Amino acid sequence: MKILCAPASPYSSKVRMAARYLELDATEIRVDTNAGPAILVDNNPLGKIPTVLTDDGVSVFDSVAIMHYFGRLKGKQLYPSKNGKRTEAEVLEALCDGICDCLLAIVYERRFRDEEKIHQPWIDRQWKKVVSGLNHLSVHLPKVGKKLHGGHFALAATLGYLDLRFKGQWEAEHSELIGWMRTFEKKFPAYSELKPQG
Repeated sequence: MKILCAPASPYSSKVRMAARYLELDATEIRVDTNAGPAILVDNNPLGKIPTVLTDDGVSVFDSVAIMHYFGRLKGKQLYPSKNGKRTEAEVLEALCDGICDCLLAIVYERRFRDEEKIHQPWIDRQWKKVVSGLNHLSVHLPKVGKKLHGGHFALAATLGYLDLRFKGQWEAEHSELIGWMRTFEKKFPAYSELKPQG
């Protein structure tokens, strides 16, 4: 199995961490989405990462679909079996992915627009959503128990991306999340290797 990914992508990070946690036999292939490499666009019409190429020739995308695919491969070990707990994990993952969507919107606005065309009200609107999401997470910290789940990996990837691209802009108001990240890393030592990196 192959995981098409990029080191800075929080969605790639989430999937890579889950694959490592589940001890899946997966080869990571780094791709540049801006270059539109054939291995990516031929297997994902959106040309987005992460994309998984299975051993039997099937391509799986986006990150949520990949996480559920991984979970099925390993006998439903990636999400809780009880419906209520599973819903909590899935909502946590959705919230974290949504925060990442906003963060990436900010990064792309700054990176791909000419400076005079950058629309600060758009950036402010996205950041307001980020702060709202982080405030919610700080009050409703997910427990890190014996088993990790998809929501844990999504949160870890989100915090790693914040640390990569928005360092110094969020930590002071969210010490609870810094503490959670340290707890997670003790439970999952590969975090330092697999978190988003530039």
